[in-house]
Amino acid sequence: MLKSDYESAKQRILELYDKAGIVLTEEEKANLEVADFGLKNYEHTGLACVVYVNTKRCCAKEMALLPGQTCPEHRHAPIPELAYEGKEETFRCRYGTCYVYIEGEATDSPACQPPQDRKEWYTVFHEVVLKPGMQFTMQPNTKHWFQAGEEGAVVSEFSTMSVDEYDIFTDPGIVRIPEIEE
Repeated sequence: MLKSDYESAKQRILELYDKAGIVLTEEEKANLEVADFGLKNYEHTGLACVVYVNTKRCCAKEMALLPGQTCPEHRHAPIPELAYEGKEETFRCRYGTCYVYIEGEATDSPACQPPQDRKEWYTVFHEVVLKPGMQFTMQPNTKHWFQAGEEGAVVSEFSTMSVDEYDIFTDPGIVRIPEIEE
């Protein structure tokens, strides 16, 4: 992602946090992660987040998605060499609508569709709809993806330790850790 695109996305994301009433420190704003997953199509596939805490026991993040933006399908598998059982995570919607797709019986008429240019890498379609104040917990190693509604979404994540660099994405073209280019 180009630095200029990062800065533009960052401003839009900070506006979403403001709409959600999320107060961030200047340090948190400066450390805002904006990920395009290496696909260079941030408007459609991307995620922004602020990490409040990430220890061996717990993690808390504030995630934000632009309108219609998708976080691609992935799972948080066990990592034996780290004695890590995989990440259990709870999503709590703060603003907008977040559509979460998980393993299970496919929803007949889902509200969202995967990004057309990468749709072959989306395999789970059981829909969970989160509106402000609603939350949902996923067990470790659950394949999932999520997409914001038309006004975007801000979602708090409460989980066990997060080791994002070990996330397993269905799409082999995904690069999880953002790379910002000048």
